[in-house]
Amino acid sequence: MEVTVDCRWTSASATAAHMVDNTTQLLDELLQGYDSRLRPGFGGRPTVVDVNINVRSMGPISETDMAYQLDCYFRQSWVDTRLMFRNDSPLRTLNVSVYVLEKIWKPDTSFFNGRRSHLHTVTTPNKLLRINRDGRILYSMRLTIKASCPMHLENFPMDTQSCPLKFGSHGYTSSDVQYVWTYGPDASIKLAADMQMSQFDLIESPAHNETDIKFGDEGSTVLVANFVLRRHMGYFLINLYVPCSLLVIISWVGFWINREATADRIALGITTVLTMAFVGIDNRGDLPKVSYSTALDYFVGVCFAFVLAAIIQFAGVHFFTKHGTPRNGDPQRPVHTQQPVRRRNPHQRISTTAQLPSHVTPITKESCLSKFWHCLIGSSHYRTMKLLQSTQRVNSVSSIDRTARALFPFLFVSFHVFYWTSYLSKGSPVLL
Repeated sequence: MEVTVDCRWTSASATAAHMVDNTTQLLDELLQGYDSRLRPGFGGRPTVVDVNINVRSMGPISETDMAYQLDCYFRQSWVDTRLMFRNDSPLRTLNVSVYVLEKIWKPDTSFFNGRRSHLHTVTTPNKLLRINRDGRILYSMRLTIKASCPMHLENFPMDTQSCPLKFGSHGYTSSDVQYVWTYGPDASIKLAADMQMSQFDLIESPAHNETDIKFGDEGSTVLVANFVLRRHMGYFLINLYVPCSLLVIISWVGFWINREATADRIALGITTVLTMAFVGIDNRGDLPKVSYSTALDYFVGVCFAFVLAAIIQFAGVHFFTKHGTPRNGDPQRPVHTQQPVRRRNPHQRISTTAQLPSHVTPITKESCLSKFWHCLIGSSHYRTMKLLQSTQRVNSVSSIDRTARALFPFLFVSFHVFYWTSYLSKGSPVLL
């Protein structure tokens, strides 16, 4: 038994050694007289390079830099008849070291919109080289590519971006080297099943060919892969939309505070305005300095306008209806020095004309526009008339506050309906 095992082991070792010798001899024969400076078929038909990409992961995607990053296996294949080996060889494919690449011709592929890309080298350069019997070469490498992505942020954060990856020959024209997709434009880009991104979903990756004219009248073949990314909105709902809406609602609390509590209402208004201003500035920190407004800018701006309108509303309340405490220089309401006014019946209003000085003309019923005009010009005569005609008690509720309690919520809800209907109807459903 031991003799049989030793014989088999010796025979296997001899076969392996013979194959190594044959492979070494075959490589020496293939590379003998090989000129790596010339492309396959030099002077004849163009060399066709087949390309396919296996994307392992994507991210980060930066709106500030307008760039994205992906980790992929970039595979190229072409036919070099100078590397064909004889049919009587027992080998059908040669899996050789990547150092053989230095001795053979390979495409000068360049990423035209790339920024910073690198080859993975841990623990060894992540490259693969196979030579088939018919001279077809498979060259695969693992790359991390950072490429530019021109983004249109008008609908941010309900936007969908298309980030291209453009590559082709750096020095050859289409008459020398042509790039094509290995399995066609629809099936040459494969995505890892477990690929996830924090803010985006990759919904599709269409591909196509282009011709780039950069050598006079001759152009070069350019392959383009478009990665269509749809943004998740959950982060922005939690951190921006909901807090801004709550700040607007908090500003309405002042409508239920007595108009005599000036300090309380002003403090509430100033606090909400400053908070909204901080939110508006902070949300622009992660965006590029674009010259247009985004959907989020419009929302924050309208919320800021609602908060500011709450302060202006109290200014109107203070000017028109707060007459409980006269200021220095304001006319005092004569109470004991003049004859009290009697009512003729329970439904008749009190006439204050008898209480007014002879040189003062009473103010009759007026429109809201007239009141607003007197407020804008700061009419002291108008304020004097209001002080003398006021029959309301201290801590009473202003009619302006009563109107604002219903008007502000109605307008804010209407804005929400218009905002979400407008932006959600522009494209695909929003991802949370």
